[in-house]
Parts: sequence; structure tokens; C-alpha cells
Amino acid sequence: MTHLVCCVSAEEERRVRANDREYNEKFQYASNCIMTSKYNIITFLPVNLFEQFQEVANTYFLFLLILQLIPQISSLSWFTTIVPLALVLSITAVKDATDDYFRHKSDNQVNNRQSQVLIRGSLQNEKWMNVRVGDIIKLENNQFVAADLLLLSSTEPHGLCYIETAELDGSENTLHLNICSRNLKNLKSVVCEPPNNKLDRFSGTLYWREKKYSLTNQNMLLRGCVLRNTEACYGLVIFAGPDTKLMQNSGRTKFKRTSIDRLMNTLVLWIFGFLVCMGMILAVGNAGWEKEVGSLFQSYLAWDTPVNNFLFSAFLSFWSYVIILNTVVPISLYVSVEVIRLGHSYFINWDQQMFCSQCNTAAEARTTTLNEELGQVEYIFSDKTGTLTQNIMTFNKCSINGQSYGKDTHTTCRLDFTPFNPLADPDFCFYDDKLLESVKVGDSCTHEFFRLLSLCHTVMSEEKRELVYKAQSPDEGALVTAARNFGFVFRSRTPGTITTTEMGRTVTYSLLAILDFNNIRKRMSVIVRNPEGRIRLYCKGADTVLLERLHPCNQEEYATDGLRTLALAYRDLSEDEWEAWSESHRFADKATDCREDRLAAAYEEIEQNMMLLGATAIEDKLQEGVPETIAVLSLANIKIWVLTGDKQETAVNIGYSCKMLTDDMTEVFIISGHTVQSVRQELRSVWLCAHCTRLYTAHALEADMEAEFVSTACACKAVICCRVTPLQKAQVVELIKKHKKAVTLAIGDGANDISMIKSAHIGVGISGQEGIQAVLASDYSFSQFRFLQRLLLVHGRWSYLRMCRFLCYFFYKNFAFTMVHFWFGFFCGFSAQTVYDQYFITLFNIVYTSLPVLAMGIFDQDVPDHRSLEYPKLYEPGQLNLLFNKREFFICIAQGIYTSVVLFFVPYAVLSNATQSNGVPLADYQTFAVTTATALVIVVSVQIVLDTGFWTVFNHVFVWGSLGSYFIIMFALHSQTLFRIFPNQFHFVGSAQSTLLQPVVWLTIALATAICIVPVLAFRFLKLDLKPQLSDTVRKHTKTQRF
Repeated sequence: MTHLVCCVSAEEERRVRANDREYNEKFQYASNCIMTSKYNIITFLPVNLFEQFQEVANTYFLFLLILQLIPQISSLSWFTTIVPLALVLSITAVKDATDDYFRHKSDNQVNNRQSQVLIRGSLQNEKWMNVRVGDIIKLENNQFVAADLLLLSSTEPHGLCYIETAELDGSENTLHLNICSRNLKNLKSVVCEPPNNKLDRFSGTLYWREKKYSLTNQNMLLRGCVLRNTEACYGLVIFAGPDTKLMQNSGRTKFKRTSIDRLMNTLVLWIFGFLVCMGMILAVGNAGWEKEVGSLFQSYLAWDTPVNNFLFSAFLSFWSYVIILNTVVPISLYVSVEVIRLGHSYFINWDQQMFCSQCNTAAEARTTTLNEELGQVEYIFSDKTGTLTQNIMTFNKCSINGQSYGKDTHTTCRLDFTPFNPLADPDFCFYDDKLLESVKVGDSCTHEFFRLLSLCHTVMSEEKRELVYKAQSPDEGALVTAARNFGFVFRSRTPGTITTTEMGRTVTYSLLAILDFNNIRKRMSVIVRNPEGRIRLYCKGADTVLLERLHPCNQEEYATDGLRTLALAYRDLSEDEWEAWSESHRFADKATDCREDRLAAAYEEIEQNMMLLGATAIEDKLQEGVPETIAVLSLANIKIWVLTGDKQETAVNIGYSCKMLTDDMTEVFIISGHTVQSVRQELRSVWLCAHCTRLYTAHALEADMEAEFVSTACACKAVICCRVTPLQKAQVVELIKKHKKAVTLAIGDGANDISMIKSAHIGVGISGQEGIQAVLASDYSFSQFRFLQRLLLVHGRWSYLRMCRFLCYFFYKNFAFTMVHFWFGFFCGFSAQTVYDQYFITLFNIVYTSLPVLAMGIFDQDVPDHRSLEYPKLYEPGQLNLLFNKREFFICIAQGIYTSVVLFFVPYAVLSNATQSNGVPLADYQTFAVTTATALVIVVSVQIVLDTGFWTVFNHVFVWGSLGSYFIIMFALHSQTLFRIFPNQFHFVGSAQSTLLQPVVWLTIALATAICIVPVLAFRFLKLDLKPQLSDTVRKHTKTQRF
């Protein structure tokens, strides 16, 4: 079973007295108030800021802000850093506050639900948050269970209680305890285990009327369940609030990061190192200049206090340049990445082609941090039941006393059971009339076969207008329905009886014992006494388990059809045998230590020497579109492994059904050794064959065979691991992550898939028949396996493409922007003077260039979505990490540095000798600054136009609007009006107007733009002509078809 992290409890045992708050409060048990929110009004600001400054980038920019407050080293005003920093912190804080608001809203909604609590002998309405351990609560039909309750009584006959546990495991269970409400006054106390996260077990002792009674999970109503088909019941609160099993299982999912995130961390460190190197170069230059040249001006241009020598001047210059050049790692990068990921998540949520109208379920991106990772998946690990299949079981075939029944549905007619049995389920389908004839003629083996199916189960019935079954698993429902249609109708049950209608005759059996099913036993049994007094044990279970206890039969042939096989057996018991076993069972049931082990031993003792009745074959049909999806994903070079608990033959044939395995795979290898040595020999023998299309079915995973397992399995076209436990599923995923360094995706629908889902880089939950636990643990969820191809090949590929283009452009434009300062340093005496106006520095990344690149990062696409599905090979660049890697990063910064060289030296060369029309020279600092800044904005705007492959209204508005906003804001900042109001803040008064009126300035800007852009255009045209990518070919083909 999946192991979830739970809170460590100091309790060794819990003692609870009913309706005695004074006694229970001595132990300081948790209240029933839950709090999933992180903040309140008082703590939000300090806690949120503390969390945000744990991010290295935010701390780095806070450090820069502190440096800027030191006048001796800062040539930039403090607001050039505090404005973008405050903006980023504010946006993140608003996002966190919004998320927490919804958590508060959800918490308040739950905490303010009403419950009826027994206080001083009368029922009173109390909010859930005010419920305490030891309170007795009355629940009514369709109400949520407020806390973990010990069931005390029920209005249903025989103390039965029906609950729906969909929030826990997606099933409906039946709990009962033989204590009536009139005896509550005799209830003394309960001693039980401390709070834990084990949903399937509970151990405790009830003290009642001077006697002790063992308590199990079957006596508990867990928080999150809903009372169904029961008028009312009473329960004693054992665990409340955070101590409940539901909340104990609400641990946070392991934080996952994408490969791009990890690469980004490395690149940012490199950039920071590059920044330090540039600062040191300029600081050395400052020291040399101050020593050789600056000293000559000391008489009339003295050093500022406290500078007293050229070395100290160089030290201050270093920190000044760290401040100026910090924009190579802009703070806006991080918030832009989050905004883009959020947009991609909404596209997944809004995708109507991933909406299932049948179950009214849309796809959901439950995380915003992994979208681009969806475009890099190399391995998919899939569960079978409920993921590839529908988890809707149908009774397909059976074997009774060596005779097989069940025919091909395509060649025979469906049987009509109505004339034979008025209680038959009209939706039941069977196609072999020989089985019905065997029932009609009274064949004893056939009757006993269906009698077993009608008695050996935990199904509950509800009979109002018609008979309805409520089963914990689809398997049980299918088998009981089959027995119903063939004349053995389960009607009702009590704690001590089971009532059936057998061939029209009502029969009531005494239910002596139920031997529960679990994942270790893989079988269940009942012991009943029939009306004639004969005692018989009926058992059904996995064929491999029961075969060890009985003679072999012909059930193997059903496995070859890809069906789920269940063997049925019985054993007659004498009164002496029953009495002796009953005593040992009673002793084990009441044991306070090792109770489960004692019960397992008792069950094992009685389930021996059984006689085989036959076997059933349950078909779990494939979901719609599974073979097509697997075929498309395989063409995208994605390797799909199926990890299932089913037997080998069933797993193999499901592989053929879903086209994982095909007839052209001439060599199929099955590794089925049961010892380390035999498995190792079989693994090594695989490599002796020249064929590379193989199947690997894992029966064992050993630490010293990891390398051989991975190397063999990864050489196969298809891999199916059968008979694997949930823990082994996670181990297989971890092995691939460890040895192949590939991006993995795990997909499943049940609680037994949670460990696999959490272990993979990306976890996908199917919202199907097994509840929502897998969905709650997943990163993405939808209702059908076929939606996986759209999630990966469309949304994943687009997300990866967009993020890579965004990062390439972002680093390019910021190096082009920042490196101009570096070149300027050699011409300003290394004085740390900035090239641009300080307001331009502040607004460049947050106003002038932020929205166009965001639009590209959110909306861009190279080919339409249907082309991505038609050409799966388009997915491969993400797997090979071709669009953004260290090589692409260096190309981007090289282009940025080249652009900065052009933007600095072209205006410098032209304006050095240029004059206005009236003969006034243009070689002044402010004219140069405005010219360079304008050229920069135009060049990066043209570059974003070239990089954008898909234009929307937003792209046009953001690109041209940002370019227009630059001129509007610049003219406003350089106006006489602002200068008169703030003469000390705006030093470029009139510069924009005077500079941009000069034709030579526009010629300079045009020349710089051409020198920057023409090589890019030439390279791209040559690449498109000489070495086109598949996406280029598909895009060209799409345009040709359009016109």
C-alpha cells in the first residue's frame, strides 16, 4: 500500500470518555477546527515577506537595494530597484493572498457546518469547529461525517449503517456495531491507537458494562464520508480536526521542479559570475584611470569623501557596477515565468477537447510549475485497471466443473432472462444459452457455483421500486449481478443472516463468519449455515492464491483472453470443526496485541482442503481511444510501460488489445524467475538475441540487479510489469529517473497508484471509478486516458516551445540592454555613470519590453494543434532538450552582446562628428543616451516581431502598444512640466524633443537596427532553406493547404 507522510504524534494511546468534556480536555486533544490556510490579517505581511525573501533572487535584489542607498557607490536612484522589486513582491503577495483567501473560505465553510451534539441529555446544534473529542453526534441521511466517529447505533435494522467514502477511496462501505442507543448510558470509555494516517486499519478497545470489546476499522465512520440510505445514526468522536485520518493524509505533495528550472539556476549562477567579472574588469580600469589620469585633476576635482586613494575608489566602483549591471539577471524574469505558466495552466483547464461530457469532468492543471516539462516526457508509466480500461466489469465467461461457458458476443445473440427470472437485471449481458439451460435443469455444480456468488461478498442491497446493489468494487457487483440473473438473487443481509431468492424460493442463511479480503490474502470467505443446518465455507479469490489450496482447473484459458480470473471453492465443516475454529477465531478477534496477525493465522487454518467449484472471467473493457493514443505516443518516441498487479497472461493480452504489443514483434521475452539468480540469467539471455522488440514482465526487483534491469527493459519496445505492488511501481519509476535521467510521467486512477504518481516527474490522475485519491495526489487530472496525447503533444509541446522562446529572447534583450553600460565604462573614466536616463532603466523591463515577450510566451505556437497530433515527431525536440540548453543560452547572450556593441559604437561613431542643422554639435551625453535607448527599444521590438510565430490581437496590442508607450512616456519624462515640479529628479529636460527632431539621429537608429537585424534574417533564411526543421516543413505545408 502507499505510505503517506503523517504528523508525528506524542500519544502512545488515546483515552476517550463519552460526553465527559472535562475529562477529555485534560489530554489537550485537538479541536475539530481545521486550518489549511497559511496566513491571517496580522501575520500575512511579515510571514509572506519572510517566505518571499527565502528566494535567492529576491534576497539578491534586496541586497542591491541596500547598496543603492549608499550614496558613495550608487549612481542610480534607489527607486530603479525598489519599483520592480516592490512590483514583483506585490504580485506574488496578491497571488498568495488570493490562494489563501480561498483556503480561508473553504475552511470557514467546513468549520461552520452544523452538527447535532448530545449535550446534557439533549441534542443541540453545534458548529463543526466546536465539536470536541468525546462528544456524541447524531448524523442524518446525506450528512457529512464531522470527525472520526465510533459508530454507536443506527436507525437501520440490526445496527447497519451505509456510508459513501468517495473522498477516501471512491467506494461505498457498510459498517455496523451491535450497540443500541438505549444502552449508551452504560458506555464507559474507549482506549485506542493514537492519530495516524492508516485509512484501512484501526485498533481499540471499548469498555461497556464491565466488559471489553475489540474495535476495528469496520466500527469507524471517518471524516469526509457521507451517510447514505440511513435515516440517522449516533457516533462517539475519537479523532477531531487535524487528528482525523483524512487530515493526516492531507500532507503536501513533494515539490517538483522542471529541468528548465534546474538549468536556470545554473545559468543564473553563471550570469552572476559573469557580472562579478565585468565589475572587477571595470574596477581595475577605474584604479588605473584614477592613478594615471584622475590624479592630474585632484587640485580642482578632488575625490569624494571618504575616498582617499585610487584602490578605495576602485573598490567603490566595483559595487557601483554590480548595481548598474544587475539587469543581466532582471527580477522581472521570475514573475514573468510564473505568469506564463499560469496562462498555460488555464489553457489546459479551458480545453474543450479534453472535457468529458459523459462524466462532466474537465481537465485540470493542479500545478502551474510543470507545464513545460509536459513537452519533454520520455517514459510513461501507466496503471492498467481504470486507466487503460474502464474499470466497469462484466461477467464474460466462466468454468464450472470443467465445463466452459461464454461465447463470442459478435456471433451469438444476447440472452433474455426476463421470462426465466422476473428479478433479473435488464442491463446484464451474456451470450451462452448452455449455462442458462444448465441452471434450468438443476445441475448441482452450477447451482452451487451461483449460490457461492450470491453469498460470498460484501455487497449491500437496496430494494424500493427495484433491487439495486451497492458494491465496494466493480468485480463484486458484476459477480453478484450474474448470480442474480441466473436465478440466485441476493436480497438482503443483517449482521447474522443473508437472505437470497434461489430459483424463486426465498432462503435465509445464518452468517457465522466473514473472512475479510485484503491485498495480502487476495481472497475472501464466508461461513454460513443453511436452513437444513449444514455448515459450509465459501471462498473466492485470485486464481494463483486458491490454486495453492485446491486442485488445478481450466481457468487458465480465460487469462489468455485478457480477462480477470477468479477461482471459487468451498469446504464443508462439521459442528466440531466449526466450534473449535470459532473459539480460536473469537480469541484472535479479541486480542489486543498482534490482532491482525492472529486473525490471518486463523483464516489460513480454515481455508484449506477446499473443493474447486469453478472459475469466473471478468472482462474490464478498454477505454475509448486507448490503442490510438498509445500508437500516437509511441510515434512521438515516448516509451510506455504498464505496471499492473494482474497476472502475466492478463497483462500480456491487454498489451495486445491496446496495441502496445503487435504481431510484428517477433521476439517476446518473458522474465518470470522467482529467485535472484534465475532472473539474472533470464535477463542476460535476452541480450543474446538479435531482435530488439521484446516484452519484459517483472516479477522481482532486486537492488543488485538495477543496472541489468534498466538496460534490458530500456532496449525493449514495450514493457509490461505484472504482479507488482504499489511500492514496486514507485521503485520502477525511481530506477528510470536514476539511471536514464529522463523525464517520467506516471498515470493512474487508484489509491494504489499514489506512490508511483508522486515518484514521477509528472503525476496524472484519472478521475474514474476508484475515487479521487489519485487525482488529489496528481499534478494534472482528466477523465480519459486518450486525453493524454493532447496534454503532451499539444499543451506540453507548446508550453515547452513558448518557455524556451521566452527565455532565449529575455536573456538576449537584457544582455543587449545591460552590456551597453559595460562599453560605456571605457569612455567615461570607469566612473560608473549610466548610459541611459534612470527612469528608462527602471521602466525598460517592466513597461517597455515586458508585455510583448509575455504575449509570445503565452500565445505563441509553431503549428496548429491538429498538426501536432498528425506529426508526433514534432515532440522530439523537447525530449532532446534542443530548444533551450547551454548552447542555445550562449548563442542568445552572444547575440545580445553583439547587439550591445552595435547599439553603443554606431551612435558613438556617428554622433561624434554630427551636428544639428544650425551647426550645434550632437556629441553630448543626453543626445547619445536618447539615441541609444530609442535604438534599443526599436531593435528588441523588431526582434520580438521576428521571433513571434503566431500572432493574436494581444500580440499586436502589446508589441505596438509597448513601442508607442516608450515614446509617450519619454516625451512626458523629458517635458518642461515635470522639470518645473521636480527640478532635482528630471535632468533630461527637452532632450527627447531636440534629439528626435534630427534626421541624423533617425538615420543612426535605422543603421543600428539594420546591422543588428539583417544578420539574423540572413541566418534564418539560410537555415530554413538549407536545413529546415520538421516544424518548418509542417508549417509550410499548412500554409500551402490554406491557400
